[in-house]
Amino acid sequence: MFVPFLIMLREGIEAALIVSLIASYLKRTQRSQWFVALWGGVLIAVALCFALGWFINETTGEFPQKQQELFEGIVAVIAVIILTWMVFWMQKVSRNIKTQLEDAVDNALRKGNSSGWALVLMVFLAVAREGLESVFFLLAAFQQDLGYAPPLGAVLGLACAIVLGVLIYWGGLRLNLAGFFRWSSLFIIFVAAGLAAGAIRAFHEAGIWNAFQQVAFDLSGVLSTHSLGGTLLEGILGYQEAPSVSEVAVWLLYLIPALLMFISPRRRTALSAG
Repeated sequence: MFVPFLIMLREGIEAALIVSLIASYLKRTQRSQWFVALWGGVLIAVALCFALGWFINETTGEFPQKQQELFEGIVAVIAVIILTWMVFWMQKVSRNIKTQLEDAVDNALRKGNSSGWALVLMVFLAVAREGLESVFFLLAAFQQDLGYAPPLGAVLGLACAIVLGVLIYWGGLRLNLAGFFRWSSLFIIFVAAGLAAGAIRAFHEAGIWNAFQQVAFDLSGVLSTHSLGGTLLEGILGYQEAPSVSEVAVWLLYLIPALLMFISPRRRTALSAG
């Protein structure tokens, strides 16, 4: 429940931040007549993401077992790529996202009679990107846990993000967004590492990856997945009590470079500031 909540909270805040910054800029520059185009882009993007998620979820249940495992592995790989891209994209643009958005709005509204559609397209692409990222991650999360907790966590995260977005627009809330994105990004890297290990496990169960399947270690006597702590770690970070050598290798091959890439820009910034 916690991981879908955090992902939807983070993705929702990114989308809400984009929409609220655009809306504030339109209001500040006395172009409130374009609010219809703004919300049109938001609604179209949300409808597309819901339709895609529903379609994929409804159709994959018809696959035979091995094809189902293959699909789950592919979705997990896509989720890892999207989460990784999301982390490093936000790390890159977080400092000047407001200026970039305002420039994009100005460019969209310079297109004469088609400016309304240009703004709709711009907002649609911004919100759809966040929504599609969420769709593929949630598909991976829901496949790992079939209970009611992941959907509930996702809904709660999205609801919180909407409330925070409204408060940001009204100017009644000042979030430390840099700190939020920094620590949530670090956590998401560990989540993505667990998804990567889960993908190689799914590919093995689908019959297309059979190398290095020896048990790397067995922690069932120390931290079983049937215990509360093990269950929580399994649901949040993809923990396995007796992973294969290939699962551990993929986990490390993803996690170590991702952490080094995430930390190194901050280290260079600190050194240049010093």
